[in-house]
This record gives sequence, structure tokens and C-alpha cells, in this order.
Amino acid sequence: MEAIWFPLYLSLKVAATATFIAFIAGVLLAWLFTMKKNIWTETLSLLIMLPLVLPPTVLGYYLLVGLGRRSWLGQWYETLTGSPLVFTWQAAVIAASIAALPLIVRPMQAAFESISRQSLEAAQLDGANQWQLLIRIILPLSVQGILAGLILGFARAMGEFGATLMVAGNIPGQTQTLSIAIYDAVQANRMDDAHLMVVVLSVITIGFLFLITRTGKRAV
Repeated sequence: MEAIWFPLYLSLKVAATATFIAFIAGVLLAWLFTMKKNIWTETLSLLIMLPLVLPPTVLGYYLLVGLGRRSWLGQWYETLTGSPLVFTWQAAVIAASIAALPLIVRPMQAAFESISRQSLEAAQLDGANQWQLLIRIILPLSVQGILAGLILGFARAMGEFGATLMVAGNIPGQTQTLSIAIYDAVQANRMDDAHLMVVVLSVITIGFLFLITRTGKRAV
């Protein structure tokens, strides 16, 4: 059991933090994609979807280059904190956030777009600005889509492996998430540990799928 406690704790910590970050970004992006339809938002929407089609190692390589010590972002982070960003749990959060973002944006955007345009136009005629539309009308009427996006995003962040391994590494006690710990246990022929961790991760994932199903049924 000792072999899974830290990976499980780190996975939950990374997944929760990544889901929160992706949720904030997802709300703003879904609102932008709903309200603004032009070549720039369509291009940005395609870029947001790339983690769904790119091999995880390719996504991880891009992150490794973009966050590495030679990149401006990596140098800025190191100047600010005194330590490099790559091969830290914070790097794992960034990888998980980017992987989860498209799964959060799509359900939210679908929920936003299902809201009657007449309702939005009526609110605008009453003097509501774009921010008030988002906070007072769009978000309250999109609770099911938001919840579905959050659950999907958390489940994706919880199971993230390839990109996390590339940018955060496999350092026991520091950056080793549950998915990476399973891989490590199999490589070391610690099959009892691997079996236990697989069961734990499967139970968590199936639990979130159950929540998705329940959420979908209530949305119908």
C-alpha cells in the first residue's frame, strides 16, 4: 500500500489543480467561441482540440521545449522561483491542464450554444453587458454542460501519462503520478503493486464515468 499513497495523492492533487485551471480557461474560451464566430476563433478552437489528436509524446515534447530552461517561459519561471519548471509537479499540472482543456471546452460550448439567442438579446436590450450575460444567464443555464465538462476533464487529468512523463519525468516521491507508477511497477516486475494501482485508478475512473452518465440522464 505504501507504494501507491504518494502517487495517488499526487495524481489527485495534479488532477484537481489542472481541472480548476482548465475550468477557468474553458469557461472563457467556450464563451468566446459561442459569442464570436470568425476565422481567428475557429483557428484557436482547432488549436485547443489538438491534444485530442496528437500522440501524448508529441504533446509532451512540445511542452518540454516550451517550458524548458532555454525557453523564455522556462527562464522567466526560473528567474521568479530560482528553480526550473520542467520535472516538477507544476509541470505535470500544466500537461494535465492542456490535455483536459478540450474535454472541458466542448461540453461547455455545446451548453452555451443551446441557450436561446432571444433570451440573450432580450437581456442585452435590458442593458446587460457581455460579462453580465456570462455570469447571470449563460453559466446558470449551462450547469449540466459545465458539470459534464468538469467530470470529463478531471478524469482525463487523473489518467494523463505520456505528456506528463515527458515534461515532469518519473521521480518517485516528487513527480510520479499513479499512471506513471503503474508503468514503473510493471517495468520493475512489481506486479502486486501494479495490480493494486490499476484497481484503484479503474475504480476512480469508473466512478467518474458513472457520474457522467447520471449527469447526462438528468440533462435530457
